[in-house]
Amino acid sequence: MILALDLGARTGFALDTDPVTFGAIDLSGTRFSGGGFRFVQFRRWLDETWMQYAFDEVAFEEVHRHAATAAAHAYGGYLATLQCFCEEKGIPYHSYGVGAIKKHATGQGNAKKEAMVAAAKALGFAVTDDNAADAIHILRLAKTR
Repeated sequence: MILALDLGARTGFALDTDPVTFGAIDLSGTRFSGGGFRFVQFRRWLDETWMQYAFDEVAFEEVHRHAATAAAHAYGGYLATLQCFCEEKGIPYHSYGVGAIKKHATGQGNAKKEAMVAAAKALGFAVTDDNAADAIHILRLAKTR
């Protein structure tokens, strides 16, 4: 079973269940949360999800560029947390570039968020969040490889 992730403060996820389990989790915390709280929260979510679904592969979006420094640092923290989790559990993980995911989903490597959501809806997914839509497309791409 594959867990697909769109890493960020609002992390999209999709699990290769029948039917696909998908959604988004809010890891942004509050103004009272410590600087590392979001990563502790993400690790807790990974542990709980693994216990419930026993996924044996992880696919995620590989981002090479962020517009803001804080977003880049946060992505690096989520990525490091994910890699540590996978290494500890012996779970293989694979990344897919943003353009490859968008092209697989819409036919255009530079598709906007709205197009990604529309493509997920066209497949029958009742998504309300672009992060969940991205995770669904990452899962679909991972299943073709």
